Amino acid sequence: MSLNSAGHVVQSVKLFAGNNISDNCRKDSVFVDFVGLCGSRTFKKNGSRRRVGSGVNSNGIAQRNYFPGLVGSNKSWGSSIKSVLDLERVNIGSKEQSSDPKPKVANLEDILSERGACGVGFIANLDNKASHEIVSDALTALGCMEHRGGCGADNDSGDGSGLMTSIPWDLFNNWANEQGIGAFDQLHTGVGMMFLPKDEDLRKEAQSVILKIFNQEGLQVLGWRQVPVDESVVGHYARETMPNIQQVFVQIDKEENIDDIERELFICRKLIERLASSETWGNDLYFCSLSNQTIVYKGMLRSEVLGRFYYDLQNKLYKSPLAIYHRRYSTNTTPRWPLAQPMRFLGHNGEINTIQGNLNWMQSRETSLKSPVWRGRENELRPFGNPKASDSANLDAAAELLIRSGRTPEEALMLLVPEAYKNHPTLLIKYPEAVDFYDYYKGQMEAWDGPALLLFSDGKTVGACLDRNGLRPARYWRTSDNVVYVASEVGVVPMDESKVIMKGRLGPGMMIAVDLPTGQVFENTEVKKRVASLNPYGKWVKENLRSLKPANFLSSTVLDNETILRRQQGYGYSSEDVQMVIESMASQGKEPTFCMGDDIPLAVLSKRPHMLYDYFKQRFAQVTNPAIDPLREGLVMSLEVNLGKRRNILEVGPENASQVILSNPVLNEGELEALLKDPYLKTQVLPTFFNIRKGIKGSLEKTLNKLCEAADEAVRNGSQLLVLSDRSDELEATRPAIPILLAVGAVHQHLIQNGLRMQASIVADTAQCFSTHQFACLIGYGASAICPYLALETCRQWRLSTKTVNLMRTGKMPTVTIEQAQKNFCKAVRSGLLKILSKMGISLLSSYCGAQIFEVYGLGQEIIDIAFAGSVSKIGGLTLDELARESLSFWVKAFSEDTAKRLENFGFIQFRPGGEYHGNNPEMSKLLHKAVRQKSESAYTVYQQHLANRPVNVLRDLFELKSDRSPISVGKVEPASSIVKRFCTGGMSLGAISRETHEAIAIAMNRLGGKSNSGEGGEDPIRWSPLTDVVDGYSPTLPHLKGLQNGDTATSAIKQVASGRFGVTPTFLANADQLEIKIAQGAKPGEGGQLPGKKVSAYIARLRNSKPGVPLISPPPHHDIYSIEDLAQLIYDLHQVNPRAKVSVKLVAEAGIGTVASGVSKGNADIIQISGHDGGTGASPVSSIKHAGGPWELGLTETHQTLISNGLRERVILRVDGGFKSGFDVLMAAVMGADEYGFGSVAMIATGCVMARICHTNNCPVGVASQREELRARFPGLPGDLVNYFLYVAEEVRGVLAQLGYEKLDDIIGHTDLLKPRDVSLTKTQHLDLSYILSNVGLPKWSSSKIRSQEVHTNGPVLDDTLLADEEIANAIENETVVNKSAKIYNVDRAVCGRIAGVIAKKYGDTGFAGQLNITFTGSAGQSFGCFLTPGMNIRLVGEANDYVGKGMAGGEIVVSPVENTGFIPEEATIVGNTCLYGATGGQVFIRGKAGERFAVRNSLAEAVVEGTGDHCCEYMTGGCIVILGKVGRNVAAGMTGGLAYILDEDDTLIPKVNKEIVKIQKVVAPVGQMQLKNLIEAHVEKTGSSKGSQILKEWDKFLPLFWQLVPPSEEDTPEASADFEQTAAGQVTFQSAYPSTQP
Repeated sequence: MSLNSAGHVVQSVKLFAGNNISDNCRKDSVFVDFVGLCGSRTFKKNGSRRRVGSGVNSNGIAQRNYFPGLVGSNKSWGSSIKSVLDLERVNIGSKEQSSDPKPKVANLEDILSERGACGVGFIANLDNKASHEIVSDALTALGCMEHRGGCGADNDSGDGSGLMTSIPWDLFNNWANEQGIGAFDQLHTGVGMMFLPKDEDLRKEAQSVILKIFNQEGLQVLGWRQVPVDESVVGHYARETMPNIQQVFVQIDKEENIDDIERELFICRKLIERLASSETWGNDLYFCSLSNQTIVYKGMLRSEVLGRFYYDLQNKLYKSPLAIYHRRYSTNTTPRWPLAQPMRFLGHNGEINTIQGNLNWMQSRETSLKSPVWRGRENELRPFGNPKASDSANLDAAAELLIRSGRTPEEALMLLVPEAYKNHPTLLIKYPEAVDFYDYYKGQMEAWDGPALLLFSDGKTVGACLDRNGLRPARYWRTSDNVVYVASEVGVVPMDESKVIMKGRLGPGMMIAVDLPTGQVFENTEVKKRVASLNPYGKWVKENLRSLKPANFLSSTVLDNETILRRQQGYGYSSEDVQMVIESMASQGKEPTFCMGDDIPLAVLSKRPHMLYDYFKQRFAQVTNPAIDPLREGLVMSLEVNLGKRRNILEVGPENASQVILSNPVLNEGELEALLKDPYLKTQVLPTFFNIRKGIKGSLEKTLNKLCEAADEAVRNGSQLLVLSDRSDELEATRPAIPILLAVGAVHQHLIQNGLRMQASIVADTAQCFSTHQFACLIGYGASAICPYLALETCRQWRLSTKTVNLMRTGKMPTVTIEQAQKNFCKAVRSGLLKILSKMGISLLSSYCGAQIFEVYGLGQEIIDIAFAGSVSKIGGLTLDELARESLSFWVKAFSEDTAKRLENFGFIQFRPGGEYHGNNPEMSKLLHKAVRQKSESAYTVYQQHLANRPVNVLRDLFELKSDRSPISVGKVEPASSIVKRFCTGGMSLGAISRETHEAIAIAMNRLGGKSNSGEGGEDPIRWSPLTDVVDGYSPTLPHLKGLQNGDTATSAIKQVASGRFGVTPTFLANADQLEIKIAQGAKPGEGGQLPGKKVSAYIARLRNSKPGVPLISPPPHHDIYSIEDLAQLIYDLHQVNPRAKVSVKLVAEAGIGTVASGVSKGNADIIQISGHDGGTGASPVSSIKHAGGPWELGLTETHQTLISNGLRERVILRVDGGFKSGFDVLMAAVMGADEYGFGSVAMIATGCVMARICHTNNCPVGVASQREELRARFPGLPGDLVNYFLYVAEEVRGVLAQLGYEKLDDIIGHTDLLKPRDVSLTKTQHLDLSYILSNVGLPKWSSSKIRSQEVHTNGPVLDDTLLADEEIANAIENETVVNKSAKIYNVDRAVCGRIAGVIAKKYGDTGFAGQLNITFTGSAGQSFGCFLTPGMNIRLVGEANDYVGKGMAGGEIVVSPVENTGFIPEEATIVGNTCLYGATGGQVFIRGKAGERFAVRNSLAEAVVEGTGDHCCEYMTGGCIVILGKVGRNVAAGMTGGLAYILDEDDTLIPKVNKEIVKIQKVVAPVGQMQLKNLIEAHVEKTGSSKGSQILKEWDKFLPLFWQLVPPSEEDTPEASADFEQTAAGQVTFQSAYPSTQP
């Protein structure tokens, strides 16, 4: 039996079961190979699938043999179906690449089309002994990583897999002897592994170019070897692009030193690449490796096929002491052969978020890089990066350059991917030298930031390192026969456990390195110490790096009030900017919160002038990489910036450190002054005004050119700091200020293109910057720091005004001094910047600088090319002259005589009559209320008219529908009752809105057959059964609602699983029709939800397992969905616990979403929801509402079309929402490709919302969004109102369909040919380009109805099904009896016990099961072991586990202990992975050994004992109890608002690791607390046999004082935490039960 059919080809998904599979096939339970979507419809039976139900034999051991070799084929792999190769694109690319060395800026479009994530590992023999076993073990491990990769639409073309090993000389010498060449001289021979063009003639051309270069360099080509391969195992798509694979052997006689030989080969490769780039076949030539040490075998193959494809890998003569293996999961459209990994040095699992900036900076370095080792040939090495390649390939190229220039691999990686070394308690104790190293390099090399596990080797050293956040799993172990293994998962290679002598994991920022020649293994501390002590970095930093001393803020205003007013008018401030933004930041020190989304027109569609920043939207992380958490994990983040020249990074020396360091990029006037005086920087100030005396036309462009020339000259004359300033003593009417963002961008781009960018830094001294988004834009496009002089002046003016003084005197406003007000403003900007960086998963401002993490809506190519090159601007827009005109419209206000005496209110944030148009306005809500309450069609028509006559507000308003068919009668069109089934409402949580609103919406949607969404707050079980007690519209079950009918249900069909996991219990999941994973929300993508404390009533707290009155903040979506393979795992978990529910993934529109959606579809999601940026919300920072996310029209178009071109569109339902108000919106979305339509704010308006926009205050006047009883009593809505509204919308859709001549929605979905641009004239520009939305790549093969009615995607055969089929287990569940079972488990058995828990929860609820299932597993468990357990399930694992053990468990017990007689000490070994117990709501866990990062995040009530953890344990905990009998990582208990933790601290190192923001740290003094601790340790010892635990119990009096108790404020008065708590009666102690009843 093959490895993959070992009973759980977890992967094999019964694709599209029931669509075109014949019945006899299904009876046979054979898994079919799905080729139906692409070409032939043939189905083959697969080799040897284990039939479900071969069961567990009588003695309870599952029958499986395992690892008898990698035969058999695993054809139906779940996350399947991939790209039809987008060949045109590949070819176009090749023609453009000329050999012109002029720098070109990295283009976001190129970067977005390549995203990937993966499973990786290495195996190395410490005796440096080469063997074939190492290679075959690596292939075995690769096969066990299959679920971490992706497959093409033909299910056979993998996204890529590969191996890097030492060169197998035995194999090659054997070949050489056969060929008569004679054995190779190993020291002087280089081996190139190459992909060549398939076409015979082109291949010869390519080979002659290669020969030419080798000859020119004096190298002798000894021979070409055609690499023997088996083409039959290659998938259809992969075969179409399969290259000719050859090896070339060259002799280098002139060098003796290995490093010089490698350098010579590197130069040859670079020269060949450069020469090839001008040829037509240039893109088809690729060196996998060219080296004297290592070789890479890789391809676009599934991992288990790699060894069958390359015959060499099966050859016993193929021996190596090391192997790095890699399995790729690419979300991108066209996985290409060269993009498979490992690369030439690295195997990379992750995503580099800052790649655009990194490429631009690398390119800027090209002129300054010099090193004597290159003997003056540096020019031949360029270019250093290639924007068309993947992020991994570029990181590999940067590492290669450093290593070939003489750095060790470890040093190169410390430089490129530094750890978070600031405020790091252990680092400062163990290897403080590293701080100087990092400080020295920080100003010279911006970090390549993003989640990454990197494996590296140059043939002599092999190692691994993890990014600063540790957002990728990395486990390692070492055996007694001296082999070291590192892998993304444990259990990938069969192991004799008694031989394992060490087990560990890499923590954030850590590195492990194996030196093969000496056989030493260096763990993190030693590696860093060795590298850091190579040079006297500390001395250099101390002598040369200058810190900018903080200067005091000014204590009075500089200008008089009238001048300030005129400046504010001229630079574009409105009264909202001053009052809502600047003043609230000055008084509170944080960004203002607002609600209800962004419903004003995009800046380019607006009739009012906007500042240039408003055309930019921040990009954010979703799926392919995680957002990070600035609130709770800020310790990995830094806003430090270095100013000054960045010298040659290839040479080290004291002068490189000669820079100025700023603690953050916000400067006050005094600090700017100090920079101007710095003697080394030779600062040059460049004024930024343009002259319009001769008219506007061309004036701005002329000035920008002059500005760039001036900058150029200043830098060439030795200036290291350019200050772009719009400060002037007197403003002149004919010299308006250039938008500062334009000036900064233009100078930045000009210096990059002229190779001068490294010589100087840019600082903006500007009036045009006051909000966090504006600071972020300036930094993202190249400024290192900003002095916002007018914003600071505004803070001072506000503090000195009589109004403020009076408010402070009467106590209506907290008192702040004038200095404090400015400090607050700067503090708010700093925390806002951290938040914006974290949305994209970036931790360092120095990497964000110049990284252009924005997309543009409404600027034409001319502006993009001059100042924002490489940014995406899909719809075109303003020209420079039009932009000049817009700037001028602000400027003139400062000079006109009749200028008002106060600032104008543009109404951008709050609706006001005469201000900017808002989509949700009072008139619209009045008309809507009238229509639904009176059930009047004529009133609905008036509402429709109102919408039809509105100004252009969204992109879809620029289109109309036109058909060439003649109209039909409405009677022929599908009925409204079937159209409304496609409608659903938005994910509004119970908590953000009131119980009344939430239930009324759910009842209405259930009456219609549509779907309502629970939001992220859980759901009251009382809502799950239909009402039977309604009399006169009232029901005692839901007494607060009116207008009810018997048979109504208040359940939400879609139940949401968000990052906070509030209320997510097994029963909640088992009772859903659909489950929605919230990755991002329209109002603030990249951030978690927030619920103000005053909205957390006792009822809300009960549903969310939290404490009343304590604010709830959801983490950003990163704990268990930090990559595409982890999202695929969560989808798998949800399908496991409820196989009947479709799983949807909610994304927000942004450029590149098509790529992300392809990955999600391959991850086996059933539904993808695209939200627009305009989504409403209960509470969110203003800048997030306004400046993140894109319009859904573009997001939907990109998703629909990318899925079609990848053959994936039929697998998923596309749902779209954002600002829907009428049937017109539904039709537009349908034509652009959506199957289902979501209504958010408008559904609330229909139930009574009056758009007061004060949701975040809990004061909603009509009780829609308030938890206050007296306000909720005013709730006016009836379920019937919403039913009426949706029926009117459906009737409107029918009317239009009839006019267009179509009978059903199915017939127009995806038909963009019905769209015609409307004839509207926009105020600002006529240059919008709508062709992207009008384009069409074809239609899905199936109708929308067929896509919507397909069965739920399955997880394929799983171990749980085998267990459930066992009669004793089935009987125990049915009759609530006790059963004992045992089974074997492997790493491909994922989410084990989740399905059993789902069955129990569906039948008995979260606490009703009285039976007991005692199941013991032995082996290595796959991810999510024991997820969503319910009470009554006692699961024991003897072995080890991967990530997510006990995720979401609600009860029962998990015990994990190592096998008997291990060679390692259990309490020192890592035995379970990261993020265990995430979102647990009950149960107990006992682990004999250590856990990884993020243990017990968001735990609500579970209790656990573990013997050590990584960073961030107990983060966001709201209840329960955690005992840790060993060392912990840093940032313990961040955001912990409930529950208790007991941590043993034997060497006094705990205190600095605790996040002290919330919890207090005390000794265990309360007798009840001591009892609780002792009882848990006793249980731990009894269940796991822990030696550490029994030692503690034996010497209890010695150990008790060594425990610390961590107590959040909500627990301070509990008996466990408070020593003076009254005991109830003589010695009786009451314990908080681990399982509080969930019944109301």
